[in-house]
Amino acid sequence: MSERGCLIVVSGLPGSGKTLAAKTLETERPGVRFCPDEWMTTLGASLWDGELRARVESLQWTTALQILRAGGTAIIEWGTWGRDERERLRAEAHAVGARTELLYLDVPVDVLWARIEERAMEDPPMKRTDLVEIDDFVQGQRPDEAEHQAFDVVL
Repeated sequence: MSERGCLIVVSGLPGSGKTLAAKTLETERPGVRFCPDEWMTTLGASLWDGELRARVESLQWTTALQILRAGGTAIIEWGTWGRDERERLRAEAHAVGARTELLYLDVPVDVLWARIEERAMEDPPMKRTDLVEIDDFVQGQRPDEAEHQAFDVVL
């Protein structure tokens, strides 16, 4: 384990490959991966329960900060579609002395939709219109050069 912790933020829309990328990073580093969908599924909760998701992510973040303070690697795969959310995670990790890395998975809507339909994980099922609305929101939230510069590494 390194002396300085490392936060890796894996960001992307549903179906972008966040979980696969995060699992790969988890074995390569090693690190602890935080995926709210997995925790919520294990609890038997709806993935659309926003209140529970917020509580799960808060608990995951508290644990991730403990890992970072101890010099470990924490891998966050929450989606983090908004620039403000990514910046908050980066700044708080930096405040505890951790390095920060960003992996942004930018995948076309048609590919995302095909993956979501194939995995059929969402209950109730996600609609293509939901995905298009999210993608429209994210258009102005994709990482730009200034955000890339704020992270220690962009993967």
